[in-house]
Amino acid sequence: MKFGLIDHKEYLFEELKDLKTRVRYINAAWETGDFKYFLKALKNVADALGGMKKLSKETQLARESLYTMLSEKGNPTLSSLEKVLHAFGVKIVFERELSHGKKSA
Repeated sequence: MKFGLIDHKEYLFEELKDLKTRVRYINAAWETGDFKYFLKALKNVADALGGMKKLSKETQLARESLYTMLSEKGNPTLSSLEKVLHAFGVKIVFERELSHGKKSA
């Protein structure tokens, strides 16, 4: 009996086409606190949604800049990051940290 195996990336990319899954995936990557991991997650989303060429057209950012921005050494500006997230159907939201401002005994 032969089992059909699905490539991990193929499965991930298919799942990331769903907006709710994409939002959870990006949030989970952000919450790790590892910015390189977060950028890798954004690159995965970009690849899942059609690649850098398509993202470049949607964001009006140069394809080469997107590759650099979403690499391990990437250091995107907030405005570039916001454009990319907008193209993914995601927005940045700021919340109060629960532990911030609590007085210690």
